[in-house]
Amino acid sequence: MGAARAASLAESINTTLADLLEQDPRVLLLGEDIGRLGGVFRVTRGLRDRFGPDRVRDALLAESTIVGQAVGLALSGLVPVCEIQFDGFTYPAANQLVTQAARIGDRWGGRIRPSIVVRIPTGAGGRTVEHHSEASEALFAGCPGISVACPSTGEDADQILRYAVTAGAPVVVYEPIRLYWRRTSPPRDPEPAASPTSARILRRGRDLTVATYGAITHEVLEAAHDLAPDVDAEVVDLRWAAPLDVDTVLRSVGRTGRLLVVHEGTKDYGVGAELAASIADRGFDLLRGPVRRLAPARRGFPPADFAKDHLIGVQDIKDGMLEMTK
Repeated sequence: MGAARAASLAESINTTLADLLEQDPRVLLLGEDIGRLGGVFRVTRGLRDRFGPDRVRDALLAESTIVGQAVGLALSGLVPVCEIQFDGFTYPAANQLVTQAARIGDRWGGRIRPSIVVRIPTGAGGRTVEHHSEASEALFAGCPGISVACPSTGEDADQILRYAVTAGAPVVVYEPIRLYWRRTSPPRDPEPAASPTSARILRRGRDLTVATYGAITHEVLEAAHDLAPDVDAEVVDLRWAAPLDVDTVLRSVGRTGRLLVVHEGTKDYGVGAELAASIADRGFDLLRGPVRRLAPARRGFPPADFAKDHLIGVQDIKDGMLEMTK
């Protein structure tokens, strides 16, 4: 199996942010250590030197103030793009996101629609300590007024960020930590997504549909290539947890008759549960068997040495695909 080589996710995001800052004077970046340091993962490296401290702003060590400032900046006509250092640090900002940012449009009767972007490094891969390896995208996906994106490539991150700064509503972008500096990935079909908020079919197949998103998309593709041609899997990268593109998955299930949902966030109350319910509601007659979910158990993320026991790996995905198609 060959591997495609391209710019890393971090490099692609840096390039996109630079272009957005260049093209739109309303755009500014805000976050802890994103200026002088370039962010804990160096995603914003060099942008402060290029655009100045007023456009690339180092914030206080308080996530609530980052999103709180963003709300005020957006109301004044600016387009703030925030960075939270790790997914597990997002919770102090939940009040500002849910009770303020998500409700501004309705509170003002639709007369204003400010754009607010919150970038969050997420998931395992950095061998970090407690609160640094969480994947909590389902938390905000269930909040009306907030869109949640989960790119698996720099190309998708670019499209998502360009859409997000014009969305007129808060968009939370979960960026997989273990993909930031990864330069290779399993082969994928070049078929583009139909729209900035659509899912994307990465591999055509006939035996079952595997829907996924984020970092684990790479493991799903690897598993699909390993099992071919004995099992011919169609792989759908959802790209968004909210809005969830059920239509693309439904069309895929219409071709394959089976659906396996794989994600890194915990299985219970997750994005996979919502997708499974939606397919059962709208496409039960298309299914040749029950929808299956493959995700970690509902428990706290373990120390780094035990991460592999918690996460879903390539072999787990292959076993799940084989079980569904035997």
